[in-house]
Amino acid sequence: MHAITEKDDGKKVKGKVVLMKKNVLDFTDIKAAVVDEVVELLGNKVSFQLISSSVFDDPENGSEGKHSNPAYLENWLTNITPIIAGESTFSVTFDWDHNEFGVPGAFIIKNFHLNEFFLKSLTLEEVPNHGKIHFVCNSWVYPASKYKSDRIFFANQAYLPGETPEPLQKHRENELVTLRGDGTGKLEEWDRVYDYAYYNDLGDPDKGEEYARPVLGGSSEYPYPRRGRTGREPTKTDPNCESRIPLFMSLDIYVPRDERFGHLKMSDFLTVYLKSIVQSLLPAFKALFDNTPNEFDSFEDVLKLYEGGVKLPEGPLLKAITDSIPLEILKDIFHSDGEGLFKFPTPQVIQEDKTAWRMDEEFGREMLAGINPVLITRLQEFPPKSNLDPNIYGNQNSTITREQIEDKLDGLTVDEAIKANVLFILNHHDIVMPYLRRINTMTNTETYASRTLLFLQDNGTLKPLAIELSLPHPDGDQFGTVSKVYTPSDQGVEGSMWQLAKAYAVTNDSGIHELISHWLNTHAVIEPFVIATNRQLSVLHPIHKLLLPHFRDTMNINALGRHQLINSAGTVELTFFTAKYSMEMSAVVYKDWIFPDQALPADLIKRGVAVEDSSSPHGIRLLIQDYPYAVDGLEIWSAIKSWVTEYCNFYYKSDDTIQKDSELQAWWKELREEGHGDKKDEPWWPKMQTRQELIESCTITIWIASALHAAVNFGQYPYAGYLVNRPSLTRMFMPEPGSPEYEELKTNPDKVFLKTTVPPLQTLLEISLLKVLSRHGSDTLYLGQRDSPEWTKDQEPLLAFERFGKKLSDIGNQILQMNGDHKKWKNRSGPVKVPYTSLFPTSEEGLTGKGIPNSVSI
Repeated sequence: MHAITEKDDGKKVKGKVVLMKKNVLDFTDIKAAVVDEVVELLGNKVSFQLISSSVFDDPENGSEGKHSNPAYLENWLTNITPIIAGESTFSVTFDWDHNEFGVPGAFIIKNFHLNEFFLKSLTLEEVPNHGKIHFVCNSWVYPASKYKSDRIFFANQAYLPGETPEPLQKHRENELVTLRGDGTGKLEEWDRVYDYAYYNDLGDPDKGEEYARPVLGGSSEYPYPRRGRTGREPTKTDPNCESRIPLFMSLDIYVPRDERFGHLKMSDFLTVYLKSIVQSLLPAFKALFDNTPNEFDSFEDVLKLYEGGVKLPEGPLLKAITDSIPLEILKDIFHSDGEGLFKFPTPQVIQEDKTAWRMDEEFGREMLAGINPVLITRLQEFPPKSNLDPNIYGNQNSTITREQIEDKLDGLTVDEAIKANVLFILNHHDIVMPYLRRINTMTNTETYASRTLLFLQDNGTLKPLAIELSLPHPDGDQFGTVSKVYTPSDQGVEGSMWQLAKAYAVTNDSGIHELISHWLNTHAVIEPFVIATNRQLSVLHPIHKLLLPHFRDTMNINALGRHQLINSAGTVELTFFTAKYSMEMSAVVYKDWIFPDQALPADLIKRGVAVEDSSSPHGIRLLIQDYPYAVDGLEIWSAIKSWVTEYCNFYYKSDDTIQKDSELQAWWKELREEGHGDKKDEPWWPKMQTRQELIESCTITIWIASALHAAVNFGQYPYAGYLVNRPSLTRMFMPEPGSPEYEELKTNPDKVFLKTTVPPLQTLLEISLLKVLSRHGSDTLYLGQRDSPEWTKDQEPLLAFERFGKKLSDIGNQILQMNGDHKKWKNRSGPVKVPYTSLFPTSEEGLTGKGIPNSVSI
């Protein structure tokens, strides 16, 4: 917006205030026109008091900065076109004698209005001897009566704690005390409290024992990162569990108000959020499939979901659906044509070729460039060994033999192939096996624990060699496993069984992807960083300013996830093979989570897919050169690290400044001891004594929140929206010779495949979910973007950030170039002809399969 310039006598300072009224932003009234009565905010309803950063209120006692008299919002500046519909711009005039008050460094705002409003910014024009001063606020301001302490905002100048102007020091400390709260009571929407709690709200024991779930966090059995505290009452049945709010109130689950979705995101896609999908449609889906055959009969039946739509029966069912969901929402979810058709956008994996997903080459390629490209490891011993305790689980080592795979190694022996670094494994065995007996007996699932061996061919693609499917021994865990090995075939019944074996392996991968690669390793582990940063690092702190964009919306999406996705009988339990053991299993895997290993180079080396090599561009050499996730990821990692290095080195001139930074030390201590409290004694935590440790820790944090999350999230609909390609549960074991299913495999293998892997009810639910989770909103900010150009006053960090953006743009061009070279980079598009764009830095709105948002925001 254009600045207002108005000369004065030096005793007054003009300011410009940008805010948005609640009724403009209200989710329930999002389509309301911008209300004209902005005048309501005038008439001494909102006061501002500037605070000096250079002159004490009481010079003798030196308590805090001198305050101006209150100033009030004046005329609404109608001549300025708002950037966003709903913004209102006001002028405000302060009595401020520079000689008496010095330089403003903060202001107190009091809202005497009945409703809250969103305060975007205050800009002071022509402060004598100083010029312009920006206050970037981006915060909800509630009526003053709701607050126990004043609402204060600071100018956009960053200070380390020891460098804070003395008149602002007490305000800086008091604001952090407010944000920490006192750890008691139920938190209300206007509370600004960031605090920790266990995951004790996933179950609903008052509804019955089958809805009870263990508390995650605070125990050696189920360690877990902490979530944001809400302070709701315990359940009647179990005092250790927190009660849940009714589903229709799910958007009201407490997170600090400034962590809630912005109005654009609310209007954009909370209209199609899971409340509509799961709660309103589940009964309708159930009724639909009670009245029709409970299976897809052919792949053509599945394709109708995208190409023609599934026709709903006329009558009461259709009326029940359209009555419970507004028509525009129904249209948006299902692209309904008003004729009662469930219809979804065609996923990318079948846009160019309807059958290429079935090819072995595509099966292998998706481990390098699909939605879970973070698990494949190099095989370093044969046969693969298990790390499960043999005293409890018996012999769990692989039963794959040399004879089963050696004829597929292009003339190499197994030992030679291991030495040449060309054998790889996708290994789900040890994660799944401890739960498999319970999954197969206590849920509707029938499935296996899997190991998949692959061979890296000279052309750079992976060829599957064998899939081992294992079950617990019928006589007890201590007797080990019963395993069967399947090898590639494209003929007859063997070919059909090989397709099923791949589906069982992918089913394992789907559950582990959603619960661990996606939920645990991005959503859950990052939330403690959000909480600790707000509790211990002032908004004035440069590291707070660095990390803030990477925390946007994370607490909100996680709270909604706890309420509707990962809770007992939530969508994840309904649609993934792990069923009611889903979250419990993720807690067991968290035992092995190591923060420094989340750095991409460390992860690639740990998985054996790269080795250290000082002559390579990023200090490591990939053993699978055409590994799109790793190739693009290393470029993004390096760009983030360069940016963080420049930024941190500007504020910290030596290791000594790190050690003396009281807020930074408190932040890191609390993050370890509280946020990831079940891992507080691990020796691998950085000690936060050097600039290098700070740079590495911030780089890892930004990587997890942005690029890692993007890599495992936005490809979900493009690949798994066609659930036949990425089944998430199986309902039958492999057909045994002599069984009716085995006979059916001979005559109608597709029907057996679909009966095994794709139940229609869960398919519709899961596709609905993945469509929401894979979509970019119109207000998304991507890596290298900030919501305000005035986010800091310091010019060197601003120039470094510009360089970061330019580097990301270059990486984007490089990705497009590589995607166009199909001869050299076969894994970047593969048989399905879907280019790898998960780590392309930016995106348009919608289901694009590309773009790296700053934060875990969906």
